[in-house]
Amino acid sequence: MNFPLRALMGWLALGAAVHGQTRPAPEPPDFARGAQHVFAPPPDPAIAKALRSIQPARIEQTINTLVRFGARNTLSSMEPDLPPGQGINAAADWIEAQFEEISRECGGCLEVKRDVFIADPASGASWGHRIPHLTRITNIYAVLRGADPAQAKRMVLVTGHYDSINSNVFSNWADTSGPAPGANDDASGVAVSLECARALTKLHLPASVVFAAVAGEEQGLVGSAHLAHLAREQGWQLEAVLNNDIVGGNTTPGDALQLKDRARVFSEGVPTTATPEQMRRLLALGELSDSPSRELARAVADTARIYFPPASAAPFLAFLVFRPDRYLRGGDQISFNKEGFAAVRFTEWREDFNHQHQDVVFPPPGSQQPILGDLPRFVDFNYVARVARLNAATLATLASAPGEPGNVVIDARNLENGTTLGWDPPVDAGPNVHYEVLWRPTTAPDWEFVHVVRPEAGRGRFTVTLPISKDNVFFAVRAVDAAGHRSLAVAP
Repeated sequence: MNFPLRALMGWLALGAAVHGQTRPAPEPPDFARGAQHVFAPPPDPAIAKALRSIQPARIEQTINTLVRFGARNTLSSMEPDLPPGQGINAAADWIEAQFEEISRECGGCLEVKRDVFIADPASGASWGHRIPHLTRITNIYAVLRGADPAQAKRMVLVTGHYDSINSNVFSNWADTSGPAPGANDDASGVAVSLECARALTKLHLPASVVFAAVAGEEQGLVGSAHLAHLAREQGWQLEAVLNNDIVGGNTTPGDALQLKDRARVFSEGVPTTATPEQMRRLLALGELSDSPSRELARAVADTARIYFPPASAAPFLAFLVFRPDRYLRGGDQISFNKEGFAAVRFTEWREDFNHQHQDVVFPPPGSQQPILGDLPRFVDFNYVARVARLNAATLATLASAPGEPGNVVIDARNLENGTTLGWDPPVDAGPNVHYEVLWRPTTAPDWEFVHVVRPEAGRGRFTVTLPISKDNVFFAVRAVDAAGHRSLAVAP
């Protein structure tokens, strides 16, 4: 994490030696002198045990089952003459049954729900041309209520979309004929959501976790938009949304550029819901990379370093991409961003577009043409399991952590080289909560240094002054419990 600064000092010293000079290496900047580097706490043994229950074989079974439903086109929900066990309605019933089975195994710990609505193309929505007639859309979700009554209202959510399309639709969106296997896009994401439910129902997490599978993604994020709006209308205290879409670790033969030791994590920088005044402030302060979603992405990377560090037997990296989504494209996390929630997207390192949104085509024997279609044979179930474990670890950490510090501010009333920060403790914070003031150089992507603030008896609002210029670094504050579970960082 601190390699760039150390490397720069080393390179300067080496350059001086090569040229026969004896100049000493430059002094480190003030913000690094005597500062403690950000550190990874030990893994939570209970979370680590739950992660080990996520197995590739069950993920393979989930993906193969979803593929067998044939055309999971959202519009097939209105077709009365589909063969039994085919189409998106059958897929929705099966996903609901999986959540019910998981709930039975934990003594009824899940509240399994359907979010059903009618998408009307006459509504004037941007997706109207993709849904040419009234269409029933069903989102399935299950809620694991927090075990701590004081924290249960806090929520984190994981989702994937269970609908799929083939290339027929690009000439006629009403055409639902032909198989649309959707193994990678996005049965893989649904498998992550189900496996997170199976793993985390083994824990007694203080805050609540929501496991979702949405439809209508391919028609324009229609299902997730409805679920995100429902969450906002019902007042869900939703702190983090993890969207998994195309997390199958594509295994096209001969592709030597796919990387299986990482997942890309996309996040918006400027909040979609920022007001003009907030935009002016973000531009004036240069804080275009400290949105709640960007801090969530950093928390995912932090979790990866704790549970799957580079020196471990199975390292797994969260590669942060500072864009809302892939170039000129989008996913269901954007629906939650539009409702003001922190949300990120997980995606494999390298996509193969022969295996997305394609009619299934097997070329003749001996042909050099590729197989087309999003088929299970191109999914790496071990990779999906690793993505699921990172999701589950992030959800469990955030659900175990204290809530976010409130009203985090920098005192800018005086021109001074030091920086004074203030914040309120999270609502219903326990007595053993402490705080980490984080900072990073303005050119750094992730937090590098930390100052720990311990609580004092009877203390309300916290204030700390550091001999560091606010001109040269970005600051944030997060809450930490006695076991090392960290809240999302909050930028002042």
